[in-house]
Amino acid sequence: MEGAEPGPAPAAPTKRSDLPVRVASAVVMLGVAGFALWQGGLVLKGFIALVGFGVFAEYAALAAKIAPDPARMVTAVITGGLYIGWAAFALIVMPPVLLIAVLGLVICTDTGAYFAGRAIGGPKIAPSISPSKTWAGLAGGMTAAALWATLYILFAAYLLSAMSPTGPSLAEAVRTTRLGLAALAGAGLAVAAQAGDFYESWLKRRAGVKDSGRLIPGHGGLFDRVDGLLPVAIIAGTAWAAGGGAGA
Repeated sequence: MEGAEPGPAPAAPTKRSDLPVRVASAVVMLGVAGFALWQGGLVLKGFIALVGFGVFAEYAALAAKIAPDPARMVTAVITGGLYIGWAAFALIVMPPVLLIAVLGLVICTDTGAYFAGRAIGGPKIAPSISPSKTWAGLAGGMTAAALWATLYILFAAYLLSAMSPTGPSLAEAVRTTRLGLAALAGAGLAVAAQAGDFYESWLKRRAGVKDSGRLIPGHGGLFDRVDGLLPVAIIAGTAWAAGGGAGA
């Protein structure tokens, strides 16, 4: 009608939060991984091998988008195969007690980095590669990982002290455990986990994609979930084998 006042503009559609989907997917992932860990043996080894194969497939898909020619594609695939295969093999052969330590450390690193980064913010580490990663987040991840490593080894020492004639003793566990070294190792492995995260982010940037895949609703691909685990598994598994663990 001529002269009528225009009505209010239609409201922009509200973007639905993907938090419920992310939480549900995380619960399923933890359930499947926990079941494999509880079963152990061939079930656990097969699960790790299957995840490793899936990660490699996603890596190869990223490399195909990046490599300018077949020769560099072959080089990239070989490099990725060594990197991912080494990590998967390390996870397969390491004892359950070390596997739990490694998984817990990576989870604590991610959690500490997320909350510290959100709460503190501050300068970015490498905004051109991963805009959300901050120095505060790295410090939070290192702190959480150091705390995890310290408590984990202290708990293990406490359980061992229970086998002595005098029974369990927290004081004895503290006395016989190098807690400072454990904290330093945890913090150092947290840096390695963040480096693995940056490496995958760099690959995705070059490939022009947001996620490595779409297998996990709300989380992306397998590579997105284990990017920080790969270097930690390589370092921890190699150190364990070098210390005589493989022959134990």
